[in-house]
Amino acid sequence: MSDITARRRPRLARRLAHLYAGLALYGASSALLVRAGLGLEPWGVLHQGLAERTGVSIGVVSIVVGAVVLLLWIPLRQRPGLGTVSNVFVVGLAMDAALAVVPDAHGLAARAGLMTAGIVLNGAATGLYISARFGPGPRDGLMTGLNRLTGRSIRLVRTAIEVAVVVTGFLLGGSLGAGTVLYALAIGPLAQYFLRLFDLPAPDARTAPVAGGTPREAILPR
Repeated sequence: MSDITARRRPRLARRLAHLYAGLALYGASSALLVRAGLGLEPWGVLHQGLAERTGVSIGVVSIVVGAVVLLLWIPLRQRPGLGTVSNVFVVGLAMDAALAVVPDAHGLAARAGLMTAGIVLNGAATGLYISARFGPGPRDGLMTGLNRLTGRSIRLVRTAIEVAVVVTGFLLGGSLGAGTVLYALAIGPLAQYFLRLFDLPAPDARTAPVAGGTPREAILPR
């Protein structure tokens, strides 16, 4: 076995650990926001609204929505990676698992603490799975694909998508509140901090694209 192969194996193991730990923590963080009851992240509002209407668990709804969004990659000519497909399933399964063991919070202080923990954990989870460089999540890929197709900025495309899903989710009965606003304000800086903290060194770390053809710097949470 060559020295290069010997070096690559531990690096691959670390990348896989970052990917699946990040996705599992992302699902757990979303569950904490549900239990806090003070408002969910934008896509969580949609997932909860659909869950309320269908009677299906919010984790399963997340999986179904992720799969549908992934189908939208086809006309956008986006290339999924291992992280993309894993995102669809692991986040939803982890979310349902966490909801099964985390009880509802009672009292404003407890709910606010749970909300804060959920948002911070979500930022850490985002930094972990993005640092693995196995491809963007399906919702991220939709954003970057539309950015490339329309020529509009990432910021504008992301805002338009998330406003649409929040409004739709709220109309369906999803939870919109202080947690939604705080998440929107905090997740960018948190994700950036944790991405730097968990970044895995590579010879071309600054210039290499994420698997799936999307520049690492363009990927935002989900």
